[in-house]
Amino acid sequence: MARNREGLVLLLDVGPSMHRVLPEVQKICSMLIQKKLIYRKFDEVGIVIFGAEDTDNELTIEVGGYEHVVVLRNIKVVDGDIVEALQELPRGTVAGDYLDAVVVGMDMLIKKYQLTNKGKKRICLITDAQNPIKDPYKGTKDDQVSTIAVQMAAHGVRMETIIVRGRLGEDIDQRIVDENDHLLHLFSEKTSAKTVYVESPTSLLGALRTRDISPVTIFRGDLEISPKLKIKVWVYKKTSEEKFPTLKKYSDKAPPTDKYATHEVKVDYEYKSVEDPSKVIPPNQRIKGYRYGPQVVPISSVEWDAFKFKPEKSVKLLGFTNASNILRHYYMKDVNIFIAEPGNARAAIAVSALARAMKELNKVAIVRCVWRQGQGSVVLGVLTPNLSEKDKTPDSFCFNVLPFAEDVREFQFPSFSNFPASWQPSEQQQQAADNLVMMLDLAPPGKEEALLPEFTPNPILERFYHHLELKSKQPDAAVPPLDRTLKKITEPDPQLFSESKSVVEAFCKSFEVKENPKLKKSTRRLLQEKPSGSDDEGGYGDTSNALAIKSDESQLLAKADKIGDLTPVQDFEAMMSRRDNPDWVAKAIKDMENKICNMVENCKGGDNYCKALECLVALRKGCILEQLLPMAGTKTIQRFPSPSFQTLPGEKAWQFLGISCIKRAHIDFHIRSHRQ
Repeated sequence: MARNREGLVLLLDVGPSMHRVLPEVQKICSMLIQKKLIYRKFDEVGIVIFGAEDTDNELTIEVGGYEHVVVLRNIKVVDGDIVEALQELPRGTVAGDYLDAVVVGMDMLIKKYQLTNKGKKRICLITDAQNPIKDPYKGTKDDQVSTIAVQMAAHGVRMETIIVRGRLGEDIDQRIVDENDHLLHLFSEKTSAKTVYVESPTSLLGALRTRDISPVTIFRGDLEISPKLKIKVWVYKKTSEEKFPTLKKYSDKAPPTDKYATHEVKVDYEYKSVEDPSKVIPPNQRIKGYRYGPQVVPISSVEWDAFKFKPEKSVKLLGFTNASNILRHYYMKDVNIFIAEPGNARAAIAVSALARAMKELNKVAIVRCVWRQGQGSVVLGVLTPNLSEKDKTPDSFCFNVLPFAEDVREFQFPSFSNFPASWQPSEQQQQAADNLVMMLDLAPPGKEEALLPEFTPNPILERFYHHLELKSKQPDAAVPPLDRTLKKITEPDPQLFSESKSVVEAFCKSFEVKENPKLKKSTRRLLQEKPSGSDDEGGYGDTSNALAIKSDESQLLAKADKIGDLTPVQDFEAMMSRRDNPDWVAKAIKDMENKICNMVENCKGGDNYCKALECLVALRKGCILEQLLPMAGTKTIQRFPSPSFQTLPGEKAWQFLGISCIKRAHIDFHIRSHRQ
């Protein structure tokens, strides 16, 4: 067995109590094999069922016992036959003994791999654990489980148990259920085993780990609290986005008789001279060019490397803040976990002490991270204490990336407070809306969350793998309909709406909903089509177009046709708000630019600088709202060297223009592009 291959034995309960969930068990196991065919096509899988009427396993022949346990497929490399076998599981007629199945599965792994490849052998048990197990010939059931667990640990066999159990019926013996839970818990204490409880078919679909991803550290080094206090830590990825598999191009040009054909498609690029298209330019004569306005600036790789920011590998603490200051929606990208360096007792104590102190004070830490030497970017993030509830698991930190100012996207939505009093929601309407929101809560108080993240699969990926398996058998197969289990993830829950029908009806009665075809157009087009003050249907007088309603003061100023000297900002805003002619926006921008330049050039002792700055702020705000680049922007920048403008200090001058020094080249690029 190769080092990177996994040996897996599926132990499936097919007894009468499992018949209702066997379709989902078939589905989840089939998807497991389908993903292995894509990601780990050299893994080996065996299938054992228990609770069947027949008996077929080697231990029964060798030592006797182990009845109603059938080896459906011996351990072999994954292929399409295993998928077909999983899609046609037999229905058993007797109560199965999961301990017998565990012993049979472990015996198969030991005989197949002996003591090689520890940690790459796995047993997956799927049962409801509602049936009693047989008493052992010697000792107690706890002793039997301990003996099995010791053999598992000695041979490096890991165990994963999925217990499918909904609401227990009246005919279920609670004593038997508690005993089985106790025995399965012993496996977790004495060996590398994990037990998961699921209640619904949807949770079952996401309970089985379909891909075994080995954790890899992204950082090993010091967590620098201060120059004199450093803690040795390792950083792992805790979660990551599961993406579509890489789809490569496939060529059928190779002859069918060629067994060694790779069918790969290779793409080569050639660079030719504009003057002589027949001449191919070799790589040593090529250089990258970057557009700067109408020009192309060549920059060699040596110059590019010289300009790169190359920080040193480090993780440094910047400070602490209250946990309430870091909101959940600030988090970006994947989650990492900080642990103390394995085997370093002093580092473990330091991490635990720091984490518990932060938890007690309700603090989080802001850190600056450079994961690799020479990394081109710096990551700013937050460390949240993650205290362990198990004695053998040390405390750690969860790390989330925080956004920089450039990453923040501010979406401004109008508030109800801007509407007239007649449009404000009543207490009854507000209560109906609150009840509707509370009804749609997936984790209501006192109940289990409907779609647990760790047990909810990605419906798009699951459907993709299913369709890929169909295409492998039938190349012309159409996209199958959405599975009913996946529909529960992507579509509203009908049971939830039926139970809260009164809440939905109360919300519908509280609001009068009208169809307005005008809303199909963009808001900007709608504002341009209707003149200010129109009372036609779909105009500004309609409640659906409340965004177009201005205050009484704005309506009085809406007839302004030029920017005066007394109130230039108000005149500019009034001209920008006029919609009786589309030329008002361009005229307002041009007039405001001229007004700003006149203020600066004709000022005496800087008495107009503050007023010019206010006008410039209003101009920039208006351009942002209209998503326009001022036509006369070049004029403002070209006036920078004028004598009157030079009376301003350097930084003050750029404040007047509303731009920072590091943005000058960027603005020049936009101006040149606009001229073209």
